[in-house]
Amino acid sequence: MATASKAKTSSPKKKSSAKTSKPSKPKKSSIDIALPAPSKVEAWGMNHHSMSPVVFPETEEDFRDLFSYAGSKGIKLTFRGGGCSYGDAATNTKGIVINISKYNRILEFNAKTGVLKAESGVTIKQLWEFGIEKGFWPPVVSGTMFPTLGGALSMNIHGKNNFAVGPIGDHILEFTFMTPDGKVLTCSRKKNQELFFGAISGFGMLGAFLTVTIQMKHIYAGKMKVWPVVSKNLQDMFDYFEQEYKHSDYLVGWVDAFASGSSLGRGQIHKAVHLKKGEDPDFPENCKLEKQNLPSTFLGVIPKAWMWMFMLPFSNNLGMRLVNFAKFISGYLTNNKPYMQGHAEYAFLLDYVPNWKFMYKPGSMIQYQSFIPKENAVDGFSEILRICQKRGIITWLAVFKKHKPDPFLLTHALDGYSMAMDFPVTSGNKKRLWELAGELDEIVLKYGGKFYFAKDSTLRPEIVQRAFPKKNLETFHSLKKKYDPKGILETDLYRRIMGIW
Repeated sequence: MATASKAKTSSPKKKSSAKTSKPSKPKKSSIDIALPAPSKVEAWGMNHHSMSPVVFPETEEDFRDLFSYAGSKGIKLTFRGGGCSYGDAATNTKGIVINISKYNRILEFNAKTGVLKAESGVTIKQLWEFGIEKGFWPPVVSGTMFPTLGGALSMNIHGKNNFAVGPIGDHILEFTFMTPDGKVLTCSRKKNQELFFGAISGFGMLGAFLTVTIQMKHIYAGKMKVWPVVSKNLQDMFDYFEQEYKHSDYLVGWVDAFASGSSLGRGQIHKAVHLKKGEDPDFPENCKLEKQNLPSTFLGVIPKAWMWMFMLPFSNNLGMRLVNFAKFISGYLTNNKPYMQGHAEYAFLLDYVPNWKFMYKPGSMIQYQSFIPKENAVDGFSEILRICQKRGIITWLAVFKKHKPDPFLLTHALDGYSMAMDFPVTSGNKKRLWELAGELDEIVLKYGGKFYFAKDSTLRPEIVQRAFPKKNLETFHSLKKKYDPKGILETDLYRRIMGIW
């Protein structure tokens, strides 16, 4: 591209074989690679891990060598990006984990069109930090900035704007993709279409994303206008979303899952709208990184890395009931009073308190996220909240979002809503929690719903069979046989949810 520019990263390319977690370079022949000793590879929710050799490819040839090696040795491979999946999507108890984090250069950028080309190990953090001072923002971001592009495409991530712009896959112009036989294919909506729509959402089971070309979003302000709105129950929240989504760029609802009766599903909504050109008097000065990065301290004094420790006294049902109640009541102080907020500050709530998940220790956590069509959403999620209360296992954090359908093969999205619920996992409640998840699965299916593999820790193959269209599953498995006939690519997630195939 005429205005293309090169971008620096922390990992310059070297003509070497795939690096391992050992400092020395591995020795290899055409089919042999010296692997490091297995190390602990943990799910983000800390609820599962594998002991696996971990390798770090840095070049296209490194990926090809790893595929060749695995094919000749009969070893299973798993790709891992930022390790942000809550469950077993990037662990491998039966083989090697390929960590793509060192394959992370931004290669080209057109400052006029916002088209950016990068290697698959580039993170959302790299994207927004690279783009924001130039007036561009990633079109879709998750609640954390640390997923890689490869991982984001594999799970076809969505954000708080899914109802408006769809998942990240809707903004990918093309990608290059290496299949397990070492061939590199260019995929787009016109070239290798079946692989384009199958690999995006295919949770890493068809091959390796190499380079990704994405359309970035033009922004004209360093901040957005945000409205906090109290909702008295789930129906009230749903009605607000339906009324406001055409006039919003982002919508997200926090739900107090402890409330019951006429207050069931009460909470607070945050609606955000981009400012138009000329509406931000501080633009572009306030797009400088030092004014967009999340603050590292609380009240300018307490390091945020310590904040999870202050949450420990509340890490129980009583404590969380009090926290949720206090948050709901305090919402009335700012109800419907708009304020300005930076893009990163609004987008990356999960990064606001580093290591907040440690509040679940010495146990762990799972997130259960389900998607229900809009005509059934209030009834379905109300039933889910009630059964959780009845079983005495209540989510400590619940998030409500609106979605729209997309064309990708194993998409989780539909014309409806999702609720993501965080549950603590302890040695005392794990069996009951998994049983509860099974009950919730049946409720979701009863109301015509679906699930999201990036968040899952509990799904069973028969539930997947019932939740996703038979034609889509058959097409996915035909692609798997076509592009990975030896079954080189497997994850613990794949073995768990696709076992009957």
